[in-house]
Amino acid sequence: MRVSQVLKENVRNEAPSFSFEYFVPKTSQGVQNIYERIDRMRELTPLFVDVTWNAGGTTKPNATTTNEMITKINKSYDLDTCMHLTCTGMPREAVDKALKEAYDGGCRCILALRGDAPLENEKWDAAQDGFLYAKDLVKYIRENYGDHFEIGVAGYPEGHPEEHDRDLLIGHLREKLDAGASFVITQMFYDVDNFLDWVKACRESGITAPIIPGIMPISQYASFIRRVKWCDINVPTEFLRALERVKDDDAAVREVGAELVTEMCKSIIEKGGIYHLHFYTMNLEKSTKVILERLGLLH
Repeated sequence: MRVSQVLKENVRNEAPSFSFEYFVPKTSQGVQNIYERIDRMRELTPLFVDVTWNAGGTTKPNATTTNEMITKINKSYDLDTCMHLTCTGMPREAVDKALKEAYDGGCRCILALRGDAPLENEKWDAAQDGFLYAKDLVKYIRENYGDHFEIGVAGYPEGHPEEHDRDLLIGHLREKLDAGASFVITQMFYDVDNFLDWVKACRESGITAPIIPGIMPISQYASFIRRVKWCDINVPTEFLRALERVKDDDAAVREVGAELVTEMCKSIIEKGGIYHLHFYTMNLEKSTKVILERLGLLH
């Protein structure tokens, strides 16, 4: 499976598809729960699933790692996988180990990310013998593994905490693609018009790779507000007002949130001609499933 090829076929056939993101749980019970959820959600037939980066570490010898989850998902659940790999604080030896384990575990796709700087550091610096930018990681993967891995990279429709110049960020995105990446997954957003305007600017800059919108379902009002502030993204006024009216009723928030995000996805498909949606599940099942049902994408 080559993600970029399937997405281009989707556009030609006007046939939507979707994928799911999961993160590595912190407890053994959480790991068991997420495997059970993945087992159920595979019946929804996602194009692929991805797992955010967690290297474990010497202080947590029993911690599950991203590589472990990727291998199990590939071998036990028969799902195509995409492994996040960040180069924040990662010496080259650790990157080599992660890539070899991904290769041995049957993974054929990497989402190459710089990652966030450690909280105690005011300025981002590469680890000794590591990589400074995602484009350097992309190039390294290509040089060492040829075309074995398809490589995705991150896009920021509403800017990055360290840079808000849209044209400059689009230039950086183009550099990552020129280094060997073949598709883009965006940060979460709720402003569809801004997203589509950003996609248009990307195309005008010469970017032709598929762009996958990152979709964040809404389960609770407090967590919705927290993520919006953390990512520093805009929420349309009517969107925010609809949620504020029911913010003290979790069930109502889920219902209103599902309707708002469903309409958002419809606009992305109908206005933007973009036929793949990537759901940040937050290791939850119901909200994502409801949206897919309302979009008519479950058969």
